[in-house]
Amino acid sequence: MEKKAGILLPIFSLPGKYGIGTLGKSAFAFVDFLKECNQNYWQVLPLNPTIYGDSPYQSPSAFAGNHYFIDVDTLVEEGLLDKTYVKGYQRKSQRVDYGYLFESRLFLLKKAFELFDINQSEYLEFKQDNAFWLDDYSLFMSIKEYHNNSPWSSWGKDEKYRLNLKKLINKYAGSIEFWKFVQYEFYSQYAKVKAYANSKGIDIVGDMPIYVAYDSVDVWSKPKNYLLDKDLNPTVVAGVPPDAFSADGQLWGNPIYDWQKMKRDKFAWWIDRLEVAYKLYDVIRIDHFRGFEAYYVVDRECETAKVGEWRKGVGISLFKELDKRLPGAKIIAEDLGVITPSVRQLLKKTGYPGMKVLQFAFGDENSDYLPKNIKSSNCVVYTGTHDNMTTPQWFESIDEGERRLYKKTCKPKKGENDTHCLIRAAMSTNAERVIIPMADYMGIKDEGRINAPSTTGDNWTWRLKDKYDTPKLREKIKELTKYRVE
Repeated sequence: MEKKAGILLPIFSLPGKYGIGTLGKSAFAFVDFLKECNQNYWQVLPLNPTIYGDSPYQSPSAFAGNHYFIDVDTLVEEGLLDKTYVKGYQRKSQRVDYGYLFESRLFLLKKAFELFDINQSEYLEFKQDNAFWLDDYSLFMSIKEYHNNSPWSSWGKDEKYRLNLKKLINKYAGSIEFWKFVQYEFYSQYAKVKAYANSKGIDIVGDMPIYVAYDSVDVWSKPKNYLLDKDLNPTVVAGVPPDAFSADGQLWGNPIYDWQKMKRDKFAWWIDRLEVAYKLYDVIRIDHFRGFEAYYVVDRECETAKVGEWRKGVGISLFKELDKRLPGAKIIAEDLGVITPSVRQLLKKTGYPGMKVLQFAFGDENSDYLPKNIKSSNCVVYTGTHDNMTTPQWFESIDEGERRLYKKTCKPKKGENDTHCLIRAAMSTNAERVIIPMADYMGIKDEGRINAPSTTGDNWTWRLKDKYDTPKLREKIKELTKYRVE
């Protein structure tokens, strides 16, 4: 077994001059940085488009790429935008400003579309190969834009229920072509970044949310895949029950799959989704894996997740079908939270590695997450994830009991701070893979947090500064990564 290491950094967190990280020079430069630091993985989080709340886990499509990540300078190089014209759209902000992007980025892309040759062979081939999801997505986004981005459940009868589909396609033909161009540009730019990363020995780790958003093309185009009533409203929605962190539980609001229907279809939608994901990622982390064993549902009228019920999940059958259709698929199971013996049994049957998060380790000497208790190599160790505080921030929040157990477990070397000591502890475990958030290496506190679950405001906005790549940082990462060697 070769022990490997990687860094978690979303695409939107890359530096750059257009308000958000993109698939341009900064992405290639980060790959070079990873290579120089002896890393094997780049974990990027979901690449899907974002809507209200800016979360990539609540996207209008499980298949499409985020058009905010399309690099403007690359469009200039392709002759689709004028260099002097785009200068007016530069915005070197230290946080992602989604409001600004919402107002400006589509305008630039439409400007680029005016000069794009829709008859070029690569574009025609892309449309043909991806028609099974791209046709519905481009129509969905066209109608949505026409209705000022209102949810599809509020559209007129023909549009909501997909009646007179040919008539709708003719009505929105020009806009449909634009949205197909947008996806072509995203996938084309991303493919070059991924190929470059792979050529440097870097695998891309991506995230796949278990659920889709209600206001998505996935639900609109295939409503029979979900538990909806005759008016296409969810009968129940997803969430998690109350726990030590939330007295009301978490009411996510996602529609619930009709697993029996999907099973009869041999999970065709899931297989399509995973096949597309493997064009983007080398390894897929499936979010909320425990939901495949049992999932929690709440009546759609409820305002909290306090009252709900657990239902039996689809179990191993999905993964058996996946193994037939995509043999050898590399998957990480996000098995965090309250994990029952039956969830552990399902994980064992699949053979997928689970996750060990060291920030969760120090409440109990017997914790499975304590470095000394991580016996299996078939897992991925993190200091924290995108949903956690950064580790420097976390150290300021822990109580005396946790601090005592931490000091008993981790003894900083000379010149080493607590965060670097915890990273070294992660690197020294038996785990086959260790992935560390970029902010932890940099010693960043609360401003580096990516997401605080069940909150709104400043999530999904953290960005690296332009001059993050210093000899000192590289040497520190290389030094800590040495502990991966057996």
